[in-house]
Amino acid sequence: MPRPILGLAAGALTMKKVLIFQHMDHDNAGRFMDFFAEDDFSPKAIRLWEGQPVPALEGYDLLLVLGGAQDVWQTEDYPWLVAEKEAIHEWTMALAKPYIGLCLGHQLLADALGGSVGLASRSEVGVKDIEVTPEGLRHPFFTGLSGTHKVMQWHFAEVQSAPINATVLAASADTAIQAIAIDSHAIGLQFHAEFTPQTVATWESLPSYIASLEANLGPGAYERVASEAYPAMPEMAVLTRRIYDNLLRASGLKKGM
Repeated sequence: MPRPILGLAAGALTMKKVLIFQHMDHDNAGRFMDFFAEDDFSPKAIRLWEGQPVPALEGYDLLLVLGGAQDVWQTEDYPWLVAEKEAIHEWTMALAKPYIGLCLGHQLLADALGGSVGLASRSEVGVKDIEVTPEGLRHPFFTGLSGTHKVMQWHFAEVQSAPINATVLAASADTAIQAIAIDSHAIGLQFHAEFTPQTVATWESLPSYIASLEANLGPGAYERVASEAYPAMPEMAVLTRRIYDNLLRASGLKKGM
């Protein structure tokens, strides 16, 4: 067998493995999938809302938990949330492995570690500003970041109190806890760092998404959000890549960065 193929097979055996918890259809890892491909990480998505069980955690190197329409307290409606929160607690505390939580994934991290989550005092939908906190300026996850940054938001619940072992990295005018860090291996982001231009374009073909936007922002909401989001996407991509790289470096998941 030619050497290049042997080399590829050997490299595949050493690829890092990413476990992804997915909570609804049409919601995926977005730009993080590009990062995983660039870094030779192999992703495996678990469609929890369809009944796929949480697998054994030991074989994975990074856990990415996506957003969703569910709320962390809806365990009677969505019983699988119980096992998911147990897995998140095991992953971040017992195993202390790298974790990224987005929107619901951010809220699940806080809830699983003893923080509190409730309905937002003011929901955030569309392009919004977040600001790095003084604590965020000093944390390795936000190395190279300061001031305000435009992000994509779509949430109606929020972390109301962070776990006692968490550091609040960012805030917004309407949400005091926009990002949290657990030591140097886990991060929760209230905003949708995974959204890409393709994500936003997809909403136009999903009537339920258009209805939700208009219910919160009025008629023509999709066109307004899209026109504001597209020009800001390159800046959002840089922000996300910086946070992702900082996490990999701080957690030791990727050497020599």
